Parts: sequence; C-alpha cells; structure tokens
Amino acid sequence: MVKETTFYDVLGVKPGCTQEDLKKAYRKLALKYHPDKNPNEGERFKQISQAYEVLSNPEKKRIYDQGGEQALKEGGSGGNVFSSPMDIFDMFFGGGFGGRNVRRRDRRGQDVIHQLSVSLEELYKGTVRKLALQKNVICDKCDGIGGKKGSVEQCSSCHGSGMQVQIQQLGPGMLQHLQTVCSECKGQGERINLRDRCKQCSGRKTIRDRKILEVHVDPGMVDGQKIVFSGEGDQEPDYEPGDIVILLEEKEHDVFKRSRNDLIIRMQLELVEALCGFQKVIRTLDARDLVITSYPGSVIRHGDLKCILNEGMPTYKDPFTRGRLIIQFVVNFPKTVDPSVISTLEQCLPPREEVIIPEGAEECNLMDLDPEQEARRNQRQAYEEDEGGPSRVQCATH
Repeated sequence: MVKETTFYDVLGVKPGCTQEDLKKAYRKLALKYHPDKNPNEGERFKQISQAYEVLSNPEKKRIYDQGGEQALKEGGSGGNVFSSPMDIFDMFFGGGFGGRNVRRRDRRGQDVIHQLSVSLEELYKGTVRKLALQKNVICDKCDGIGGKKGSVEQCSSCHGSGMQVQIQQLGPGMLQHLQTVCSECKGQGERINLRDRCKQCSGRKTIRDRKILEVHVDPGMVDGQKIVFSGEGDQEPDYEPGDIVILLEEKEHDVFKRSRNDLIIRMQLELVEALCGFQKVIRTLDARDLVITSYPGSVIRHGDLKCILNEGMPTYKDPFTRGRLIIQFVVNFPKTVDPSVISTLEQCLPPREEVIIPEGAEECNLMDLDPEQEARRNQRQAYEEDEGGPSRVQCATH
C-alpha cells in the first residue's frame, strides 16, 4: 500500500506497474510536453520528469511509496531530490531533441548588441575603436556559489524550478494555469541565508566589471555589418557566456554618398564651365587630391554622369580592389542674360529652330512655379479627397 499516488497519476500508471510500462508512459508524455514542442508546458514537463526519476529508481521509489514526497525532501534519498528535467530527458533519449542539443541551448547566455557609429572615412581606411562597457562576471570571492559552501539550498516554494503555477477557474470545467516567477527565490530556484551570503556579490553570484574591447573596423565594411566577440557576454554560473555583437552604423557624409562599393558625388558647374571646359579638384576620403578636366569643345549637360575607376570604396577583405567614383554634374544656368550680348551669344551657339506661328494663335505668359508649394498643394488636395472633399450643404426642396 503506497502512501501517495501523485507521481503515478502524473505518468498515468498504477502503483503496481512494471518498469517497462513506466518507460512507455514517460516516453510518450515527455515527447508530447517537451518545451520545444509546447513552450507553455514547461512545468508539466518538469513534473513528468521528476515523477519518472523517482519511480524508476528502486531506492527512491521505496522511500516515496512508504512516506510520500515529504520523505524524499527530508533526506531519505541521500542527497539532492530531483535532477534537471533536461538531464533525465537526455539520458533517456540519448541527448538532444529534434536534431538539437537542448541542454547546450538552454545553458547559453543571451547575446549583447551594441551599436557603433562610424564615419565613411573610417569605413574607407579602416580604424580601431575602443569600446568601454559593463558586463556581469562570476564573483571571484565565492566562485559563483553566492555564499559559503553548503549554504545554498533548494527553494521550498518552487522546488528549484524558479517558477510557481497558479490555477484559476474561468468557468465550469475551465481552468487556466498561470506561471509566474517564484516570489521567494526571485526565479533562482535556490535560497541562501542572509548571514551566509557572499559579502562581495551579496548572493547574486556575479559582479559588474568594466571591459575594454578593441573593435577593428576593416576597410570596406558596410552599414549594418556585425563584429562578433565570442563568449564576451555576461557570465552566469553553469551557463556558457553569450557573445558581444557590435553593429556598425554608418554616419551620413557631407560630400559622398555610398552605393555598395561605389562613391557618388554631386558637382556644381557654371554654364561657362559646362560649355567651355574646366578643371576641378576632388578631395578623397583618404585626403588625396584628384584633378579632373573637361577640355574646351566638350560639353557637359545637366545631369550627366562620369566616373573614375578604382577610386570608390575598397572591397571588404580585398582592399586593393575598389569601386568607382561616380560624378553627377549639376549645371547652374544664369537667371538673366544682358540683352547687349544676346547677338554675340547667338553666334556662338547652335541656331534656333525656326517656328511658324499659326494665324490666330493666343499669346500666354509664363509664370514661375515653386515645386515645394506645388507639393504642399497636392498634399492638401489628397487629404481633402480622403476626407470626402470640402463639405457641401444642400437645401432640402419641398
């Protein structure tokens, strides 16, 4: 006659079942409620694993049958009562679930992401930046225990899970399970008496430390590129540290615009330069001066594009291969021309196209049009159309 049947009920077996029946029941339930398959059933999976751990161990089963779960907690099992549910699952199924190593995944800390703002010059030439940050490290006074050896005990409220489950009745036959962080141990799953806590970390097991990272920005890196420092994330006992990830953020440049490995620059030309030739100097991102020339007889039109090969951005990991420096020309036309030079100017330019004006044609005036004002006008019209247009009130007729 067993004192309690809770563990048997969890697995859905009778107290007199064989070990083979026990294994079949555990296998079926563990696969069904594994956190990878049912993320919200973590507590159920833990109960299944604990029940199987006790009932599959002859000594623990004997103590449980005689005195119930309380007898196990009072030390009858000779040590820690329950192992990690993942450990039991890995031992039973040979490790992993769905092709992944569950324990290793669960035992890795989160990555920490920092944004680093860099100039286009730094991405062109490369640079080394020092980044100071704060991170958690294992306390060297208690070696991550949190207190004196032997002072750590399992939380009695959550049985070491760090979570508490509350059941709410929503209606007839409808129950809701609410999982919350244990208020006693703050989710740690264990407790340390105040007098036994480490003086340096106050039982937290980790302390804050200042870390200086040297971030090597290589020539040709791009906006949004990641630089990873493996294992440099926050430390936590029994967990593999995550990574520190540096995310590059390219600052806007006053002169150049980047398009992959090409650099684009807008160059202003006066009309005389566009028609009669010019020489211009371009200052590069690595402080060199490039001279470009348009010889007399060549005409540069407004919006024309020219390029200089191998003067763009370097290729990442191949810095001697560069893109193009693309020049977009913007020709500034004079607002007025002195009437006295019109005839001389006409002799230098290609002749006008002769236009025959039909009899009775109407003469019109050209007006200036402000693009910004026109855009605001179109926006206002679109808003009125979305709102159903200007309100119109009609009189009712009888």
